[in-house]
Amino acid sequence: MTRPRLTIRVRLTLLYTSLFAVCGAILVAITYLLVAGLSEIQGATRQTENAEQFLTYCRQTLRVDADPEFRLKCDLTFLEGVVAGAAGQREVTLSHLLRYSLITLVAVTLLSALAGWVVAGRVLRPVHRITAAARAASEHNLSARVSLTGPRDELHELADTFDNMLGRLQAAFESQQRFIANASHELRTPLTVMRATVDVVLGKRAPTEAELLSMGRDVRVAVDQAEAVVEALLTLARNERGLSVREKVDLATVAEDVLDEARLGDRKLHTTLEPVVTWGDPVLLERLVANLVDNAIRYNVPGGDIWLTTSAMDERVTLSVTNTGPDVPVDRVDALFEPFQRLHDRTTSDGFGLGLAIVSSIAAVHDGAITAAPRPDGGLRVTLTVPAAGPAPRERSSDRAH
Repeated sequence: MTRPRLTIRVRLTLLYTSLFAVCGAILVAITYLLVAGLSEIQGATRQTENAEQFLTYCRQTLRVDADPEFRLKCDLTFLEGVVAGAAGQREVTLSHLLRYSLITLVAVTLLSALAGWVVAGRVLRPVHRITAAARAASEHNLSARVSLTGPRDELHELADTFDNMLGRLQAAFESQQRFIANASHELRTPLTVMRATVDVVLGKRAPTEAELLSMGRDVRVAVDQAEAVVEALLTLARNERGLSVREKVDLATVAEDVLDEARLGDRKLHTTLEPVVTWGDPVLLERLVANLVDNAIRYNVPGGDIWLTTSAMDERVTLSVTNTGPDVPVDRVDALFEPFQRLHDRTTSDGFGLGLAIVSSIAAVHDGAITAAPRPDGGLRVTLTVPAAGPAPRERSSDRAH
């Protein structure tokens, strides 16, 4: 047999009622004791006054030469009567006080239970609204909100926190759905190219060697494209688990290694590399810098400029990559860090829209932040900020054109 479950409203009502009953009982007990003590003092006072009146009366009615013993008996008899009457009156008064106090306490306790039930219901009303919103929320419908009004108390803060949590969940689910749809689209494209290329060649009775070689080259390009997408997706997935390697890394050294392998073309490179050391995974940090440099090269203008700087300040290290290029709308900057997000006015058609998304993911697992701002003359400035691990021994500064 299971015990009946008491709701929080019932428990609050019982708590309010119990506290009121205990406090009322203490108040009744204190009042009774005070009145009992006061009755004893007043009874004694009345006994003395009544006895004096009775003695005066006796002296006036008795003969002057009456027996002294009789006079004493008269005095004692009436004195005892007065005392007995006062004691009886005291007992009746205390009995009535106790009876009416207990009746009043019971009645007021019942009223307090009713009031506690009503107050508990009003206090818990926001909790019921939060519960209803939580039940209404699902993976396919996260638009329910509490939207609590009223004073800014703890329950209002709880409701606001719950609304913010639902908002973050809704944004996360929508982002995940967009990510899955875009990833499917990006992977379907090379598969479609491979299928179309193979179907065209196999549709011929006797394809020539040149046609077969052309088919192989097209399939190889499509495979490389699909592999690049899969590798980028795997990088994003691995970053969700956090860092598996953590060691000191000099971002200036990483930047130099990346620049040695970069294909700048006719872009002019300007570097100011101050040694800045942070804790992290050197492979991921190299991938981050490589993506930023590749982004600056890919979405630049012919003969444009690229600036790459590293600096340290207030126990934080900064790496900044700036490039000339087409104008970037301010309202589209934050979207660039979302997977598969591209600008319509990019200068080239290659790329998958995952470069800056990977940069943002790598920055997050290194407890850092990535920000971007458009340049007034066109182009973009992307800045990485991560915690510093300590000073480095050297500084390098140069301007190079390729």
